[in-house]
Amino acid sequence: MKNVSVVFYISVAILALLVLVGVTMPAKLENVTSNLQDSITNTFGWYYLIVVTLFVIVCLYLLVSPIGRIKLGKQEDKPEFSRPTWLAMLFSAGMGIGLVFYGTAEPISHYAISSPTGETGTDQAMKDAMRYTFFHWGIHAWAIYGIIALSLAYFTFRKGERSLISATLKPIIGKHADGVVGKIIDIIAVIATVIGVATTLGFGAVQINGGLSYLFNVPSNLMSQFLIVLVVTILFIVSALTGLGKGIKILSNANMILAFVLFLLTFILGPTLFTLNLFTDTIGTYLQNLINMSFRIAPLNEEHRTWINGWTIFYWAWWIAWSPFVGIFIARVSKGRTIREFVVCVLLIPSLIGFIWFATFGSAGMLLEHDGIASISKLATEESLFGVFANYPMGTTLSIIAIILIGTFFITSADSGTYVLGMMTTNGSQNPSNSVKVIWGVLLTIIALVLLYSGGLQALQNTMIIAALPFSIVMALMTVSLLKSLNKEAKEFGIGKLKKQNKKS
Repeated sequence: MKNVSVVFYISVAILALLVLVGVTMPAKLENVTSNLQDSITNTFGWYYLIVVTLFVIVCLYLLVSPIGRIKLGKQEDKPEFSRPTWLAMLFSAGMGIGLVFYGTAEPISHYAISSPTGETGTDQAMKDAMRYTFFHWGIHAWAIYGIIALSLAYFTFRKGERSLISATLKPIIGKHADGVVGKIIDIIAVIATVIGVATTLGFGAVQINGGLSYLFNVPSNLMSQFLIVLVVTILFIVSALTGLGKGIKILSNANMILAFVLFLLTFILGPTLFTLNLFTDTIGTYLQNLINMSFRIAPLNEEHRTWINGWTIFYWAWWIAWSPFVGIFIARVSKGRTIREFVVCVLLIPSLIGFIWFATFGSAGMLLEHDGIASISKLATEESLFGVFANYPMGTTLSIIAIILIGTFFITSADSGTYVLGMMTTNGSQNPSNSVKVIWGVLLTIIALVLLYSGGLQALQNTMIIAALPFSIVMALMTVSLLKSLNKEAKEFGIGKLKKQNKKS
């Protein structure tokens, strides 16, 4: 196979071993990884909170700094995609299926099952539920993606390096980036990516199955989920073979149209005024409490600490583990943008879209529960959205749109994943061969199917959280490397001085 690196073979061997253990000893794997995950969240919770908040600070600094004028590419480079298509692509890869899966489920859980403040079922619990959902899916999550994507886009398109995680560390580790150390870093990134995408395939299959079961009494079992994964696999491999400019581009735009239609119908048919009021109120409390939430670790309250471990620390580790995949993909489609435009469109706009989404679907579920109309919190996570739609006019239509949307997000995530894995295992090739993409597509499907069969999805998620710890250190080094290189370039071109001279004149 053309340009395939040693990273490919070692990564496949490690993943094959993980799958073998998952099939032969699923309970043992889940037990070991669960204990290790608990140990990491208890011991390093403070570290996760600090490092992720630092990523946010760096992104905001680049937004307002004169450095923001630097282009991700040569001065004459133009963006490959229009801004709407670019936003659709990064949003589909970055959140996608998660928004549909958790749109109702997370706010209802914080409100009725386990509150961040320990108080469930009250008016205040409803506000807290929405505020913390914003926190988990907002600026902090996109800052994690942004740091990775920005580093890769800058070093690839501006500095001419290969599109590999290891290549962004050259200003710090020098020639070691091309040696054994660099290969180890890239292998960690590949494994995190495979685990993240395979878990998403599992989530998507379970939710599509849940929706079909809720609507049409389709059996909710492994056979149904196997068939769903196989159908989607065929579709995403066909899409992957058409290339970045066709398959992923078309699907990403279709995702945004479908998501907008679903959002608009839910917004109009649901408690519109209540949604607007809750959104406005919660945006205010989110911004007011952002610093407090960013560092909240509850050292003296075991109940609150358990909640923080299970939600906030879990999410920060989840986003970090996902970041190689999303970051590389966002970097690939961001050539020709300035750093300032990049930060606005990767950090702020997707966060705002996410807030509006969660306010609409979250308030709908919570109000039904609050008014005693439906017990959404008693439904399985994958059924909560469909439970809300069942209480609305056009409920079946909304549910069918949601299932189609999950399917297209599903295909886009897998499609993007095969593309990124192809890049990562062919020495950073911007256009990996079809044979490599097909191999990764098949491997992702096999891993997802085996894990569904063995009941190992939870173990895989635990493994992903564990992989996030070493990768967070890589991310911190990437941030230092990026700032070092940007400041050096700013001095060479007198970017800061130029701004001062303009002010004087």
